[in-house]
Amino acid sequence: MSSIFGILLALLAVGFGMVLKGASLSALNNPAAYLVIFGGTAASIMVAFPFSEIKHFPKLIKIALFEPKIPSKAEQISNLVSCAEIAKKEGILALEEISTNTNDPFFKKGLELIIDGYDVGFIEEVLLDEVAAIDMRHKTGALIFTQAGTYAPTLGVLGAVIGLIASLGNITDVDKIGHSISAAFIATLLGIFSGYVLWHPLANKLKRLSKKEQELKLLTIDGLLAIYQGISPSSLEKKLTVYISPNERKKYENKIEEDLHEKTA
Repeated sequence: MSSIFGILLALLAVGFGMVLKGASLSALNNPAAYLVIFGGTAASIMVAFPFSEIKHFPKLIKIALFEPKIPSKAEQISNLVSCAEIAKKEGILALEEISTNTNDPFFKKGLELIIDGYDVGFIEEVLLDEVAAIDMRHKTGALIFTQAGTYAPTLGVLGAVIGLIASLGNITDVDKIGHSISAAFIATLLGIFSGYVLWHPLANKLKRLSKKEQELKLLTIDGLLAIYQGISPSSLEKKLTVYISPNERKKYENKIEEDLHEKTA
């Protein structure tokens, strides 16, 4: 929810800042400025990207504002260790039930590949290609927001120029020219605000989410290949905990100890 709180904080900061500077909030009621900035940004994005990529824009907004639920690294390590225990006791084919029940398509695909008995090198290549394809799609999505953040401030200057042209038409009327100049710079305000408070930060959020997902998938690949090669559950646990920070590792170890204590109690 940090994105939503950040946007609200930015709106409050700009609003109070305008009041403290003596500017009236009613000046923001400028439909022409909103049309130039948001309409112009949308038009620029349409010119820069095909509709096949732009159609995902609403979905990307939702992802950036409401982070999708994915397992933590510690949870995934626990899942993989459980798989290693099953494979050690009952064999690789016993993992088919987990493959059927999992909701993670990537994890499911990896389990199916090792259950079907493909070569280790082939499995690794297929899963890494999958990660690379996901990375490419995520980069494209983030690039849309990055470009919007680049276009919006420049369109703000364009909006200010349009407003100044209009104000010159009222140069003989002191009251009207003052109002027109004030309105002209609202477009600049909206352009800078939307570019550096909305589009660029949302692009960074999408990049961070993408990196987090890719790290989880690389951990999963490492774990699945180790299980396929017959590594013991305890060795797998030691191997995979290098993916988490020392603090997370300590929490993970404490949770394992608690689970063992509950089982033996």
